[in-house]
Amino acid sequence: MAGQARGKVTVDVEECKGCGLCVECCPPKCLELEPELNAYGAHPAHYTGQCCTGCGICFYCCPEPGAITVYRLKAKPKAAAPVEEVEHAAAL
Repeated sequence: MAGQARGKVTVDVEECKGCGLCVECCPPKCLELEPELNAYGAHPAHYTGQCCTGCGICFYCCPEPGAITVYRLKAKPKAAAPVEEVEHAAAL
């Protein structure tokens, strides 16, 4: 499921227990467990840097409060369609 990221995830590696629930629950599969251990001997999750939709499912699946923060990115403004000059019937 590739696409432009609409969100961003940050993981507090010292809060993460390394259970992997967020990795399994993530629809676009943009989270993975780090190969390095944190101070508690767990493999913390981390955001791969692409494809996040900002849905927040990882946040709701995480059993550790404060380990995951999800940010929704602002949508880029769409280009305005050109406006045609139309004469009003009363002006004719």
